Amino acid sequence: MTAALPTARVIVSLPTANLRRAFEFYRSGLGLTLSVASEGDAMPEPVTFMLNEGLQLMLVPTTGFGWVIGDHAVAPAGSSECVLGLAAKTPTEVDLIIARAIAAGASVVADPAEQRWGYSGSFADPDGHVWLIVAQA
Repeated sequence: MTAALPTARVIVSLPTANLRRAFEFYRSGLGLTLSVASEGDAMPEPVTFMLNEGLQLMLVPTTGFGWVIGDHAVAPAGSSECVLGLAAKTPTEVDLIIARAIAAGASVVADPAEQRWGYSGSFADPDGHVWLIVAQA
């Protein structure tokens, strides 16, 4: 049996050189709502904002962004770079989606593993676009 792609949420991940500055920009500057409540100035881990019912924005420190994209180059400042993310319900679903992608011609960028932000892994589609599949804790 194959797992269907999750359709509940899409997560767009953006690299940031200064997580606190980006957090304040999106939370206070643009008034976005955090996906996970935090008290006062506390930044949740991960820093994720709800854009609408099906779309979230995740901020990733530039130094950690390279983990997700593997041997792909992180775009220099002034360039555009993003990782397309799918939220899975469970670690098993992460494994199934990545296995399905590999079977369809994707290459593994990061093997599924437990991380501070949840269980995740990433793959590159045949055109090299990187997808992060994550089951958040």
